Amino acid sequence: MDLRRIRHFVTLAETLNFRMAAERLHMSQPPLSVSIQKLEAELGTKLFTRGSGGVALTPSGRAALAEARRLLFHNDQFVDLASQASHGTGGTLEVGFVGSCTFGLLQKLVPRFRIEYPGVDLILKEATSTAILQQIENDELDIGLVRTPLLDSAQVRLVTLETEEFVAAIPRGNPLAARHELQLAELSHEAFVMYTRNYAAGLHSAAMLACQHAGFIPRVAQEATQVQTVLAMVESGLGVALVPSIMQRFASEKMVYRKLLKLPQAASIGMALAYRPEMESAAARRFRQLAEREFSGYGEGLVSAL
Repeated sequence: MDLRRIRHFVTLAETLNFRMAAERLHMSQPPLSVSIQKLEAELGTKLFTRGSGGVALTPSGRAALAEARRLLFHNDQFVDLASQASHGTGGTLEVGFVGSCTFGLLQKLVPRFRIEYPGVDLILKEATSTAILQQIENDELDIGLVRTPLLDSAQVRLVTLETEEFVAAIPRGNPLAARHELQLAELSHEAFVMYTRNYAAGLHSAAMLACQHAGFIPRVAQEATQVQTVLAMVESGLGVALVPSIMQRFASEKMVYRKLLKLPQAASIGMALAYRPEMESAAARRFRQLAEREFSGYGEGLVSAL
């Protein structure tokens, strides 16, 4: 059914005057009359009576008016939502993130995005970097905030947001906790809490590489996937760990962080925004541009994941 005729019907029903309705619709009276006649023919019933007393709604017209108004309202809503989504100012944006994002990066980006684009329904989903890449490829997430380096194969692009170095997380009772700086080789006789190879391959590889560069293979006592879980195990006295420097914001009475000297450049780690250019929605592009603006020192570094 032609929505223009529905709009003509509602306007005439509200004015009950062809001249006034035509003026409001910015058209002449004859086309308006034809439009109403065609609508009545489509419906198979009269919507108006026309006589010496003027124009009046028939019982069918009165019954149809409320629904016609709702139909126009929902049509306008549909148009507005589609327009907002196409411009990135509305719709839904699903963002995957790793747990260590919650120590600064997420708190910086999310409030800014909500202020600038309040019409976008932002949905945040925590997962591992590996799972986030898979969900972006499967079109289950729009973008992701992931930990680098990434060793998984994925058809995504990366925007580096932060670069960091490892620091040593050490139980407070360990004699090495009394030192302010350490050579990584001084941890060679310690039990390590290490990242799980299958679910945190990037961090696992970077930590193992750093230890091997220092001349030893770490003795792994426990494994964990998330950085927060690794720190909980260090707090429990199960071993030492190499963790991203941003995690020093997580203070603990049972654990200390110590700077490591002369770490290899190949063992550097960081945070990146992952997305698929060919699937990028307008809202995702707005979020990426905001991230590039907030972390402008790294925004130009676009690379493909392995």
